Amino acid sequence: MQTRTKLTGQLGDIKDYIVRFKEKCVSDVRASGLAATGDRGAQEGLAGGRKAEDRLRQGIEEACLDAMLLQQPLIGNDLRFVSGAFRIVSDLSHIDGMTRDVAFLVEDIPAKASAKVSDEFLAMSEKCAVMVQRASVAFINSDIELAQSVIEADDAVNSLYAEAEEKLVMLIREGKSSAKYLPELLMVAKYYERIGDLSKRVAAWAIFRVTGEHKVEEKPSQAGGLEQ
Repeated sequence: MQTRTKLTGQLGDIKDYIVRFKEKCVSDVRASGLAATGDRGAQEGLAGGRKAEDRLRQGIEEACLDAMLLQQPLIGNDLRFVSGAFRIVSDLSHIDGMTRDVAFLVEDIPAKASAKVSDEFLAMSEKCAVMVQRASVAFINSDIELAQSVIEADDAVNSLYAEAEEKLVMLIREGKSSAKYLPELLMVAKYYERIGDLSKRVAAWAIFRVTGEHKVEEKPSQAGGLEQ
């Protein structure tokens, strides 16, 4: 009974860490949208977030290891929760890292150059932030319906990516001077597409927590050079 009580506390600690990590990711994804449209303050704020991400990731991983060492073997929902937490911390870490990559990419791009796709960047960042939020909550609460809604929401992110890509290609055809920033701007859009995919994976782990099955359609990433 004492072991179970302690394990329950450790599982609660893991949930608390996930909530904190989720809140950081959601905030940073939204900030990246501002950064992508020329907000220098947002760019600078994102650049300094690596240490906080490392602390949160380490905290979750250590809490998961402590839980596994305390209760051997973990079974049922406890096992699925801890193993799922191990996986989603990696996805959340990738997501948070990508927001800093966005800030780095747009650092030297004039705001007027990204104005053509600023609506798409802001919309993608907001939709991705909501996906991260809901996917993490779905995992914590074992909410399959919410998790499925996250998976379905990725279509809207993909549509916005296609719109941004079309607009950026038009800049080249029109001979606009801002076309020289096309590679960086297109990569920003691809990062949001990838964040949507990673949010789907978090949602899939929420479904796994309930069903024991982890299934999510994996399509080839259009963001070829992004971390996996």
